Amino acid sequence: MAAKEPQEKNPVTAHPQPDFPDQEQAHPGWTGPMDPPPDHGETSYEGHGLLKDRVSVITGGDSGIGRAVALAFAREGADVLFTHLPEEAEDAQETSRLVQEAGRKAVAVPCDIRQERECRALIEQAVGEFGRIDVLVNNAAYQMSQPDGIMAISDEQFDRVMKTNLYGMFWLSKMALPHIPEGGSIINSASVQAYKPSPHLLDYAMTKGAIVTFTQGLAQMVASDGVRVNAVAPGPVWTPLIPATMPDTVKFGKQSPLGRPAQPAEMAPAYVFLASDRASYVTAEILNATGGTPLP
Repeated sequence: MAAKEPQEKNPVTAHPQPDFPDQEQAHPGWTGPMDPPPDHGETSYEGHGLLKDRVSVITGGDSGIGRAVALAFAREGADVLFTHLPEEAEDAQETSRLVQEAGRKAVAVPCDIRQERECRALIEQAVGEFGRIDVLVNNAAYQMSQPDGIMAISDEQFDRVMKTNLYGMFWLSKMALPHIPEGGSIINSASVQAYKPSPHLLDYAMTKGAIVTFTQGLAQMVASDGVRVNAVAPGPVWTPLIPATMPDTVKFGKQSPLGRPAQPAEMAPAYVFLASDRASYVTAEILNATGGTPLP
């Protein structure tokens, strides 16, 4: 086997640094047009059997953090059922290819998690396909920057942020728990925004704070059932959501102490750890991956 090229060791220069080209996309955004292209771990992530023969359900698995987690889970030995919006079908096909290339089963499901009936159908499909759910990753989220402040946040936007980020997580967790065996887990995607909210992301930040509280409360509720509940709180991450929802991508992530945004591939190992038996005594935890921004 040919040796891999040595990887950059300095975390500051290991991945692209701003300034980036100014770029804008319609929501929900797609991977292909992004410059620089996001790294999901395609050439770098190596599995070690940490999730062998487990069943995972990941929302928002078509791109960004969700794709990186799906790829990592598959290379660790897990089958992956993941959601995407209908307009994200092309990105979803690439995620499926990466999972299948790792030798695991991939099931891509068009699903709007703002709808309770679609959440229920998703869990029913996962259980029908695999018989159980070992790991549920509540990752899908919606944001829309509003630099003009709270007066610019419409009821429609507020409702979409709440339904996507909170209702979907609540419904899916509630519906999945009867099918999560002892040793299984739920992992939620929180954010640095939960602790250090940006004014232009007020409603989004509000939901991420709620996700932290939900994670800590639910973890205590189901601990005696042998199910762990944790969250990852990323800092700025280079995903399609950024050019689709932010007015300026040129300096995105430059404010972090490492001086750049994370690549999705840099988030995936946190989810793998929390899903694996190596985290058997870790529950109600928020794993911060912020590029150096201190959080409580």
